[in-house]
Amino acid sequence: RVRPIEKAPVRLLVFPEEWFTALYPKTGVTGPYMALGGVATFLCSKEFFVMEHDFYVGIGLAIVLTFVVKQVGPDYTASINKELDEEEAALKAIRQNEIDGCLQMIAAEEASQANTTAYADIIAAKKEAVGLQLEGVYRARLQDAYTQVKKKLDYQLETANVVRRMEQKHMVDWIIGNVKKSITPAQEDAALKKCISDLKGLASA
Repeated sequence: RVRPIEKAPVRLLVFPEEWFTALYPKTGVTGPYMALGGVATFLCSKEFFVMEHDFYVGIGLAIVLTFVVKQVGPDYTASINKELDEEEAALKAIRQNEIDGCLQMIAAEEASQANTTAYADIIAAKKEAVGLQLEGVYRARLQDAYTQVKKKLDYQLETANVVRRMEQKHMVDWIIGNVKKSITPAQEDAALKKCISDLKGLASA
């Protein structure tokens, strides 16, 4: 059930509107007024409601009170409503502050969880970076080992080539020396003459 904020509508200052609305289907529009008039007439005629001097004093008092209410009532009602609105706003502010505090705590918790997830990602990225660094060091060392082995192999190959060239040169020199030693002066003169005669033959041809 919702507590009403504004007062319900009334007829003749005291009778609720819903009474009249409920009687309309049975009595019509004038039915409620006729019922009130009939009840009032019955009370007065049977002297259940005695109209002595207090009755007229009451009428005068009602007129005066009505005048006072009409003159002072709106301002007083406005001040009361203002105080009620301020109290309601204060209570709502307390509730809203609690809600805002809870929302801030929820946001902080979500941010913390997000940071935790990001921290895991950062750790994974660092591990990957370290792995890449280790891979780079491994490749650099592998390249260095390859270079050193190649240098040693090149040295061995060059040493073998030098030995082979020296052996070939020594063998050629040894063969030429032995050939020169085996040629006599007579053979040398005969070969020289033969070369000269060959050259003359070529020249005449």
